[in-house]
Amino acid sequence: MSLESDVLARIKPTAEEIESIDSAANALKKATEDYVREHNIEAEVRFVGSYAKGTYLSDPDIDLFLLFPETVPLKELERVGLSVGEAIVEKGKKMYSEHPYTRGTFRDVDVDLVPSYSLKTAEKLRTAVDRTPFHTSFVLDSLKEEQKDEVRLLKRFMKGIGVYGAEPNTRGFSGYLCELLIIHYGSFLNVLNGVGGWKEGTTITIDKKGPPIMGPLVVYDPVDQKRNVASAVHIDTMALFIVASKAYLSSPSERFFFPRKRMPLSRDELQRISDQDGARIITVSFDRPDVVEENLHSQLWKTRYALTRKLNDFDYTVLRAVHEMYEKRLEIAFEIERDVLSKTYKHAGPPVWVKAADSFLAKWKNNIYGPPFIEDGCWNVIAERMYFTAKEMLADEAAVSGIGREIDPRNMRIRDHETSLNETDPLLLTELMDPKNSWEI
Repeated sequence: MSLESDVLARIKPTAEEIESIDSAANALKKATEDYVREHNIEAEVRFVGSYAKGTYLSDPDIDLFLLFPETVPLKELERVGLSVGEAIVEKGKKMYSEHPYTRGTFRDVDVDLVPSYSLKTAEKLRTAVDRTPFHTSFVLDSLKEEQKDEVRLLKRFMKGIGVYGAEPNTRGFSGYLCELLIIHYGSFLNVLNGVGGWKEGTTITIDKKGPPIMGPLVVYDPVDQKRNVASAVHIDTMALFIVASKAYLSSPSERFFFPRKRMPLSRDELQRISDQDGARIITVSFDRPDVVEENLHSQLWKTRYALTRKLNDFDYTVLRAVHEMYEKRLEIAFEIERDVLSKTYKHAGPPVWVKAADSFLAKWKNNIYGPPFIEDGCWNVIAERMYFTAKEMLADEAAVSGIGREIDPRNMRIRDHETSLNETDPLLLTELMDPKNSWEI
């Protein structure tokens, strides 16, 4: 028996699990159809997503769409759709994509009940989710029965290496994209072999090629050729998938599918690594705002990048950075080359022969660190830095660095090197100071 067969035996729903999910799904659909009929709501009830396509792993979500006629105004679609969700879904919570839908449970199964439009083609969409029924139909028509297990293997592999999911926290591959890759390449192992030849700008056409699209990876949506199914895939996520695919083909292991849990290093071990590397740690934390989690992940990435730019701009030079979202706070840890700079630095001026040289000399003629001097044909001067430490720089500059809109710099807390080593979550520091791929743990 192959490794892939062993993995499949662990991830494929059993007959009992399938019977249980089918029972809950059928009851959900009947309850929704009964409610729609009793309240004279003109809408078709239809399953979409991995459950409808038969590509789900154990413990799947159920996506149930209410398909309204095009004549229904959008506001009415939203209002009626939410009213159905409130009546049918247990512990229902209003969620937002392009328009609101209901997320909750039904018979202990996670459910998304989503209002959408019933369209004949995907050429003139009313909302972004209107594509989803077409996606489901395309996969059902194109994916062979035996390939459904290949999709399961690919999804589990991607989950194991940390690239599954198009959400902002993962910036990776959606379930639909996994299905398209299996349709295109034919099997799980063929996908991994194909990925070995990917590079930035790789383009995959499943059906018809649409207009030129820029991106690290472009996969034309066979349902809507103007859309890149891989638009959420970040170049780092794509690169990690390439590396993992090559590593698995070279040395297959179940750890790619079921990685070990990373255990944090002790404070003493973190201190030893710090002493050995000579780099410095600085940690920034913010109170967690009451924002939809998906949006907050995007803002946290934005904040991490903004503060990285500031640290680099002021010569502290970020080596690595990691972040985490906790129940009550957001935290970003940076490993930087230095956290204290000299009091002065060499400030480069214009060439001596340009007109601006006169104003440069006038500005710096009484400089307390010495007059301007010539080097490589240009005026230079020794000037005093605006900030000596990374901590004071971040304290002043974070608010104007372009951090996430709803992340408040007024409640920002900064830990210097020693405080970070003693107080920051050791697992976060472990990921920062001893980075490892999930299958190498």
